[in-house]
Amino acid sequence: MKMNAIRSTLVISALLALSGMTGSVSAQTLEISGGTTPWADVIEPRLADIKAAGVDIKFNGVGTGRGTLALIDGKVSMATVGDTLEDSVGAAKKAAKAENRDVTAPANLVYTKIGEDELVVIVHKSNPVTALTKAQLMDIGTGKITNWKDVGGADLPIKVVATEPSLAPGQFFKKAMMDGADYVKGTTEVRSPKEVITWVSRTPGGFGAAANVHMKAAPGDAKMIKSPSMVRPMGLITVGQPTGNAKKVADLLKKN
Repeated sequence: MKMNAIRSTLVISALLALSGMTGSVSAQTLEISGGTTPWADVIEPRLADIKAAGVDIKFNGVGTGRGTLALIDGKVSMATVGDTLEDSVGAAKKAAKAENRDVTAPANLVYTKIGEDELVVIVHKSNPVTALTKAQLMDIGTGKITNWKDVGGADLPIKVVATEPSLAPGQFFKKAMMDGADYVKGTTEVRSPKEVITWVSRTPGGFGAAANVHMKAAPGDAKMIKSPSMVRPMGLITVGQPTGNAKKVADLLKKN
């Protein structure tokens, strides 16, 4: 009986030890929400280095606005964003508005720049148009130009595709090429940057702005055309200066 009791005690002790080890591993997991472009372009290629620093990342690719909102709500320790701090907070407010609520961002949000991304203009591969000026892009985006024949293409209606207001690419295009004007009524709003490529790929009259990293990875039946340069910052946002695992990741990825 005594031997059985000793064995039981040893088994329980071993289980408790394993439980403690599991907790220790779990504590090294950093939860991040946000834009998929910073993830694909900067973080994913560095996962081995991040792992070597003792950090596992659990990533939820919900876009800049929803990622920043999750950070403000205290659901994650860090957000990945494809825009400036100010515009990322603006996207978060739009995401909150879509949920029928308001949100106030903490005054101590900290932005760590980790890179830049080029936004490119895309059309269906069958489209003969090869270049557009800023004026033409603005007129297409706002609906002043509605047919490809007006910019040297076929007699075909233009179908504008953009990411929804809580996502960075569509908002950055508005800021850079449309001087902040609203998209034309009837614009197809999609829920991820990759979906812009998907929609343009299956729409002969399609037009949109896509992250260069996603176009390089999977262009489908879309093609890039020449346009004015659109380079946007990519960053990490934390509440206060990053600490612990968030600091390890920020230190590894930050750019001057």
